[in-house]
Amino acid sequence: MSKLLWSSIKIAPAIVGAFFLAIQSASAAPEETSKLQLAENLLAQAAPNPSNGNSSTQMLEQSGELNRMDGQLDESESMDQVTSVQELKDVSPTEWAYEALQSLVERYGCIVGYPDQTYRGNRALTRWEFAAGLNACMNTMERLIQENVAVLKEDIDTLKRLAQEFEAELAALGGRVDNLEGRVAFLEDNQFSTTTKLRGEAIFSVADTFGEDDNTQTVFQDRVRLNLETSFTGKDLLRTRLQAGNFGGNRFDVSNTGTNVTRLAYDDGSNNDITIDDLWYRFPLFDDKLTVWVGANSLNLDDVFSTVSPYLADSGTGSLSRIGRYNNMVYRGPSGAGLGFRFDISDQFYVGGAYLASDNSELGASNPDEGSGLFNGSYSAGGQIGFKPTEDIELAATFVHTFRTGNEDISNNQGLFGNISDTDAEFPFGRGIPTAAERIGLSASWKITDRIHLGAWGGYAIANEVSSDIGLDSRDIWTWNANVSILDLGKEGAVLSLSGGMPPRGEFQEGTVEDPLTGETITVRDARRVDDPTYLIQAQYKFPINDNISITPGAYVVLNPNQNDDNDAIWVGVIRTTFKF
Repeated sequence: MSKLLWSSIKIAPAIVGAFFLAIQSASAAPEETSKLQLAENLLAQAAPNPSNGNSSTQMLEQSGELNRMDGQLDESESMDQVTSVQELKDVSPTEWAYEALQSLVERYGCIVGYPDQTYRGNRALTRWEFAAGLNACMNTMERLIQENVAVLKEDIDTLKRLAQEFEAELAALGGRVDNLEGRVAFLEDNQFSTTTKLRGEAIFSVADTFGEDDNTQTVFQDRVRLNLETSFTGKDLLRTRLQAGNFGGNRFDVSNTGTNVTRLAYDDGSNNDITIDDLWYRFPLFDDKLTVWVGANSLNLDDVFSTVSPYLADSGTGSLSRIGRYNNMVYRGPSGAGLGFRFDISDQFYVGGAYLASDNSELGASNPDEGSGLFNGSYSAGGQIGFKPTEDIELAATFVHTFRTGNEDISNNQGLFGNISDTDAEFPFGRGIPTAAERIGLSASWKITDRIHLGAWGGYAIANEVSSDIGLDSRDIWTWNANVSILDLGKEGAVLSLSGGMPPRGEFQEGTVEDPLTGETITVRDARRVDDPTYLIQAQYKFPINDNISITPGAYVVLNPNQNDDNDAIWVGVIRTTFKF
């Protein structure tokens, strides 16, 4: 066999199905036509017309043809190898090419079909598809010869002639492969890392608040995240996140609006200073059924536990308000450094657990002083049970025990829920008071149709002051939310979301305390409580410009701020643009 033949047998066995694709488009042929005659007919059909003056080489030089070839080869990747001609639904024994197809399948394994088990023999065939199919069949025949499997001489002769006729196309394919190999080698030699990918997100936000006594101004703010995602095995992940933003003291929180409920979901960073945010490692065990997280910084409860909130949980593309992302009762607490796991018992059930200590640089897990450290400072410890009866329904029950030393309350103004609710829920016994809380949360997600998704959550906590120096030694705290998302509204990937609920709210309490003047025990009321629940209602529409840019206009209103219906409603209007790369 000629050197040309052997050098051209280098591609992959997928395409002499395309080989006879054009044959069936020929108008008629006798049933007794042999596979050799079919090949001769194909050769004549695929050969260039001498009258048009274009050679194969000239055709090769046309970039449009090369681009079309790329698309056609990509399409063939989705095809499946056929082991019997009977697998093809649209090829019957009465077809004039049936015998030839049967021979090519059973003798040489050269035929491929579409995933729906059709052959589509009437589809048009280009010279590029023919050349690729020719290479595939020659590759198969070379393997058969090396394995001492008998190959008909007439078939080999026909392939020789075809190889000569399509010499230019075969050479072009080889050249393109060589070029790709060269480019891959260059990338390997010059890439940043063989194990790390860079993923980024930038947010531009225009927002303002409105109300009867509102004094805030329209602001233009940003947040940027660069995630270095490293994998050593292909299944694990080491995430190192660099983050910057210009919010600082310019958040829509208690200092500007009188309540933390008005906060934006993404109001992180100060003066655009670059800081390390996430720094944690995730890896699988036991055939990927168990996933383990180990975190040194910003490993949060919502990283380990399922939030059961697929369209609102993400701070960059989900809810505009911080309250509306997920169940704040169980997913917000002291966190940052520690250990977490999730074990998939089956396709329907999973369990998870976590112990996370505060990563506060002065008082958290990295500080060896008394009252700090991994086990003596503020922490969260809990577990989750999840149930997925179908792909479209998920239910989860989560329990978390949290403890705050009170020192962070003073130094960093950190409340029970990370400062997303009213002050009396964040600091149920006042600032600087050590507080423990037992929290329970139930979350549900239901994708009713391909276009409509429902979500809901509820939570309850018992907060206890640990020092026992004051009369109010416990507080009941509640929260709930419901939301609906309409998917692909106006454009694929667009999401219209409506939600409403009650942020964490403490119940009225009474207690006893000793009168310092008389020594008598007296009953005291929690005078800070006014029994008018705060509510938040939100509407937003995420519209994707393309795969990398989305714009989310929206608004939300806080009713009865600070749980007092004498306070006027506060409106927040937002236009968030998110760039992902």
